[in-house]
Amino acid sequence: MALTRLDSRCLYTLLICMAFGSTLSSNAEINVNAPQDFEIVDPGYLGYLYLQWQRPLSLDNFKECTVEYELKYRNIDSENWKTIITKNLCYKDGFDLNKGVEAKIRTLLPGQCTNGSEVQSSWAEVTYWTSLQGNLGTKIQDMDCIYYNWQDLLCSWKSGMGVHFDTNYNLFYWYEGLHHALQCADYIKVNGKNIGCRFPYLESSDYKDFYICVNGSSESEPIRPSYFIFQLQNIVKPLPPDYLSLIVKSSEDISLKWNMPRGPIPAKCFIYEIKFTEDDTTWVTTTVENEIYIARTSNESKRLCFLVRSKVNIYCSDDGIWSEWSDEQCWNGDILKKASLFFLIPFALISLLVSLVTCLVLYNQKDLLKTAFQTKKEVFSHQETQC
Repeated sequence: MALTRLDSRCLYTLLICMAFGSTLSSNAEINVNAPQDFEIVDPGYLGYLYLQWQRPLSLDNFKECTVEYELKYRNIDSENWKTIITKNLCYKDGFDLNKGVEAKIRTLLPGQCTNGSEVQSSWAEVTYWTSLQGNLGTKIQDMDCIYYNWQDLLCSWKSGMGVHFDTNYNLFYWYEGLHHALQCADYIKVNGKNIGCRFPYLESSDYKDFYICVNGSSESEPIRPSYFIFQLQNIVKPLPPDYLSLIVKSSEDISLKWNMPRGPIPAKCFIYEIKFTEDDTTWVTTTVENEIYIARTSNESKRLCFLVRSKVNIYCSDDGIWSEWSDEQCWNGDILKKASLFFLIPFALISLLVSLVTCLVLYNQKDLLKTAFQTKKEVFSHQETQC
């Protein structure tokens, strides 16, 4: 009897071990290959690259499963990877081509296809470098791009250090919506050399990466190209506000008002910086409105002045460039009083003089009338006597 119980316990334990072992072996046998033909393709868009691959081999047993891919990529000197989970076989993004690019990808099988646990393949890795010919010192220096009033893009640069006198530079640009990269059609020149570019009207270019490459040519040496990526709304420099007014409403309250800058930038996109001066004290404040009320620190202030400048605010861009300062608008208390006295005193004197002259004229007219009346009376009396 005891032996029978022992045998049944052993059999039960054996069955559990066999089932558990079967599960382990089943999971251990499930594996998946990495994607095939992983590569980085440069379509000529100055930094906008394609990362593409093909489905891995040996997926015949997982036709009913949704296969996903984990993609990681970065510029080679960057500390952080960008990670994307996708079902597609291609992904596009922008890179700084002044540096190399590295990427890696692996296949993911979800748990419902693999007895409850996700299965991952090994990584497939790839790197990409554009052809960086020429010495580093031949690159342009001090590249500066400003999008004036959200209308006119202008970029300027300086020649590389120690380049040969025959070196000249050319600018190319691309953004999503253009069929291919375009060369600058309106260069800014000094002594026949290109030192900048005036861009044409850029249709539908806002809130997109704007790619620029400035390369060069010289018969003496190869020239290293330079690559840049901008978001145009982040380099907008508006016009300064105009038609400033400063009104002293009472002994304490002052109204400062101005017109928003002319151009296509919406009113909601502005932030203003005001520099206010009361006698010898200056302070700065900001507002999103085109009017502000402030209090005088002293009723005896003799001079009040302010200037305003504008910038695109955080609701319309991540960054921006302050406009130039507006013309100064001032209120001069003493000058107004002196001016009033200057005009009132002569006016009072002239009025007094006119009054005196009028009185004299009237007085003389009265004497003349009196004399004429007496003369006429005497003549009339003489005629009566003769009769």
